[in-house]
Amino acid sequence: MKLTFWGAARQVTGSMYLLELEDDYRILIDCGFDMDRERGKEEELPQAFPGSVFPFDASTLNLVLLTHAHIDHSGNIPNLYREGYEGQVLCTSPTIDLTHLLLTDSAALHRRRLQNLSKKKKKKQLPPPNVVNEWYIEKQVDAAMDSFVGIAFNQRFQVKKGLHITFIPAGHLLGAANILIEVNEGGKQRSILFSGDIGRYNYPLLPDPSPVPQVDYLICESTYGGRNHTPNVEVEAELEKAIIETCVEKPGRLIIPSFSVGRTQSLLYTFNKLATQRRLPPIKVFSDSPMALQSTKIYARYSKMLNKDARDFLATHDTLFDFDNLVIVEDLKNSKAISNYREPCIIISSSGMLEGGRIQHHIRHNLSNPYCTILMIGYSAENTLGRQLLDGIPSLRVGDQEIPVLAKVKYTDAFSGHGDQDDLIKFVKQQAPDRLKQLFLVHGETDSMEAFRTLLSTEGYQQVAMPEKGQTFVLD
Repeated sequence: MKLTFWGAARQVTGSMYLLELEDDYRILIDCGFDMDRERGKEEELPQAFPGSVFPFDASTLNLVLLTHAHIDHSGNIPNLYREGYEGQVLCTSPTIDLTHLLLTDSAALHRRRLQNLSKKKKKKQLPPPNVVNEWYIEKQVDAAMDSFVGIAFNQRFQVKKGLHITFIPAGHLLGAANILIEVNEGGKQRSILFSGDIGRYNYPLLPDPSPVPQVDYLICESTYGGRNHTPNVEVEAELEKAIIETCVEKPGRLIIPSFSVGRTQSLLYTFNKLATQRRLPPIKVFSDSPMALQSTKIYARYSKMLNKDARDFLATHDTLFDFDNLVIVEDLKNSKAISNYREPCIIISSSGMLEGGRIQHHIRHNLSNPYCTILMIGYSAENTLGRQLLDGIPSLRVGDQEIPVLAKVKYTDAFSGHGDQDDLIKFVKQQAPDRLKQLFLVHGETDSMEAFRTLLSTEGYQQVAMPEKGQTFVLD
């Protein structure tokens, strides 16, 4: 049995792992979009054939397993089908709905990019060919979604004789799972666990990560290796403090860039809790993201899968996300009209890294406003507008405008959906060091992985690998 790491190897994005059984049955775990490749940072790997998106022949795959819906785990699935894959994608039911939403949004972006290619006159303006090859459109998403199959959490599912999979709740996002694969070949039993993304404990809306069994091989994300979240931060108090400082103590506006799927729902739920506790001032809260509206409906549909706190709140108040003074902004015209609203207010809009979406015109109109606070609540990748703001850049180019930064820029990790180093070590320590044959670290920057590997060695885990992209390991 062989395991090849085709993505999220010594980087955060592009999760993609190929497991080949002894009988040549091939399983792809996640098929994510590589943000580093998008930005031209990633070196080219040999492709299966000219023009292919993948370094393997997609038509030879037998099965795809998906840990959760985020684009860095799901974003290249339509291309698998475009290149000849004919099998199923197994995941949880909420993951199917959220993935359809996210892939459709990506397809709309890709279609606009393809339409704009003909307008680019200078060759240097064109994106790299490998990036253009990854762009797909809506009909290709719909074709792929026809082959998604929902599997219940904690159900040991037999794929074929000698091959079982189990989706174990991971927190992090509605429907997110750690995937247990059990293989019995020639009387030899082996077990492999893929972590997906590990959630936080006591996170708004989502249940804590579930316990996992002892396995032979563990593939563990390491996004927050070497780092812990700010200790003793309570999300409601952190949000209330930002509101009071920005919108009550002075007549300003609070802008919160937020990812539409997962992060915005946690924010709206926290606002709702503040409102029911009479801790939310009577000011408008604009939720400005069509995709956030759709994903919020999905969260409401699967309310029975949320944590006990959320279920109890829903039973008492009949709604998770709606409260007085919440304004859902559906069309672009009303979105732009928010700039003319002169009272103190709060604006939640996507994307979280400022790289696209309606947040850009809110930022453009408020960067030079000293009465505005931009509250960054999530990770911003290198070279993104969000990272530039967090790095304290004195002016920011948004579109074709260079705008001085006079607004206050603040950051909180209270709403981060990733478990920190303490959560990661808690996850790994469910495995006895003397029974774990190999631990692979993925989905993290190299420095984070190194720090986490050093910590793991002090806990008795010596067989820890940091695979490079394209590296293959034999699983005895």
